[in-house]
Amino acid sequence: MQQSNGYIITFSIILTVVLGLLLSGTSQVLGPIQKKAEDLDNKEQILGAVMAPEELKALKPEEVLTYYESRIASKVVDIEGNEVEQDSEGNPVVAETVNVGKNYKKAPADRLYPIFIYHEEGNEESVESYILPVYGAGLWDEIWGYVALQTDLNTIEGVTFSHKGETPGLGARITENGVQARYQGKKVFDENGELQAVIMQKGEGKDYDGEVHKVDGLSGATITANGVNDMLKNYIGHYKPYLEKRKSGTNTEVAILN
Repeated sequence: MQQSNGYIITFSIILTVVLGLLLSGTSQVLGPIQKKAEDLDNKEQILGAVMAPEELKALKPEEVLTYYESRIASKVVDIEGNEVEQDSEGNPVVAETVNVGKNYKKAPADRLYPIFIYHEEGNEESVESYILPVYGAGLWDEIWGYVALQTDLNTIEGVTFSHKGETPGLGARITENGVQARYQGKKVFDENGELQAVIMQKGEGKDYDGEVHKVDGLSGATITANGVNDMLKNYIGHYKPYLEKRKSGTNTEVAILN
């Protein structure tokens, strides 16, 4: 039986409202769960720069969060190395809530730069590593990670890399433990204090153990490797003013966001 236009319009409106309510309800239910999962993943990536993969993998989710709280302190700085404690409206600025990906879209001078400090359990004054987020572009999409520097603020303790859409078996290999382990012990500054970062070389299979600023490359993934190189040099460069203040013992000033 053919229905009137009024019936069809009314039915469509009711269906739209019902589906909208269902989607809204689903979002409210799943939103906190998703946020909790993202928070856990971020903290695992941060800890992954200073913990052995098998050690981190052995921890249950609640143990990861407990370990993080007991071993990680954090702060946020601007590009001049000054601490940022509040936003322009007077709200606290928390490193764990800074979206590095969104900040990446801003000019470097306008970004916030989180710093995660790995310290002895229960003693924030006994620092073991400084963990710096890094962000950039791979072949297909965003790449990001964390670089842990030892207390000399030059030697890499470890790294974790991740990506949004690099090619499996090629650029996506930046997430492999073996690839990330190549960075351990490398230096980001030369003997004169100039930033060199660490450069992933073209091709794969060569020995760079004696080269403090080079690591073996990824066969067939030169563009992704170049993206990692740019990401490291750019972001460590942005953190350099803070690192220099820490090296010299200069107190960081408190900056106010505009």
